[in-house]
Amino acid sequence: MNKTDEIASTHLGKKSLGSEEYNPSLLVAIPRIENRKQYNIEDKKLPFSGFDIWHAYEFSSMTQKGVPVTRLMKLKYNCNSEFLVESKSLKLYLNSFNMTRFGNSTQECLEICKRTIEKDLSYKLKTDVKVSFIENNTQKEYIFNNFENIMNFINEEELHIDKFKEAPEELRIEQNNNLKSYYLLFDSLRSNCRVTHQPDFGDLFIYYNSKKHILENSLVKYLTSFRSEYHFHEECCEMIYKRLYDILDNNDELFVCALYTRRGGIDISPIRTNCDKIEDMNKLLDLTKFARGSIKQ
Repeated sequence: MNKTDEIASTHLGKKSLGSEEYNPSLLVAIPRIENRKQYNIEDKKLPFSGFDIWHAYEFSSMTQKGVPVTRLMKLKYNCNSEFLVESKSLKLYLNSFNMTRFGNSTQECLEICKRTIEKDLSYKLKTDVKVSFIENNTQKEYIFNNFENIMNFINEEELHIDKFKEAPEELRIEQNNNLKSYYLLFDSLRSNCRVTHQPDFGDLFIYYNSKKHILENSLVKYLTSFRSEYHFHEECCEMIYKRLYDILDNNDELFVCALYTRRGGIDISPIRTNCDKIEDMNKLLDLTKFARGSIKQ
């Protein structure tokens, strides 16, 4: 077991204690550097910018009078941070608010919880973490509607896939004379948690503008090869971005966003990009909006 897996397994297979009262010590920070080094991603010279956006659908606390307060919690922090938060530790930490009393009213309770969570996560991850609570009547905003399912470009009868560990050698390109923009959705992304080995499913959105054309059948083969990989969501997004970045030209625009479905009441939506051409990205980054990309989310 490497150092990252050892850190990530802090709560694995153990009785979860302390969840009946607020307990920030439950949080576990995972260094990003170990996985990045395998893909020649330098922390001080990242080939992308971006954020990790989290939705916790089951956040709940109480006022001083025991009145329950329940909301969808949304948080984000920059991908240039040294650490990411391990998801089970975040769940246990948020559960520790369930029976803890804050404030004399619903609004005061939420304000105290927001400040507390921002402070704890910012301290643990050594970066600026922003949190909001979304009201239950907030309308869902569908995003990335202009991305087309990559399977529409594939002749399924000609597609044979037999590699299910990350296989960048499957990627193929052809050269075009002119720049062209591609907006692609892969709705069958599957990887596995490196801690629990449970499967994670998501929709992957890829935009690139290039004279190079990544052949769609090769891209489907590559993305399908994640089905037996064991990585955090953020790592998968960065791995895919870096593989595509490496086969495109230096000045080409590239955007990769993975909207994972929820597991354990939490979902994660990492974004990695070197451009600002995707306007819907701002809806996902807006902490006041509930922005999703498909019916599965």
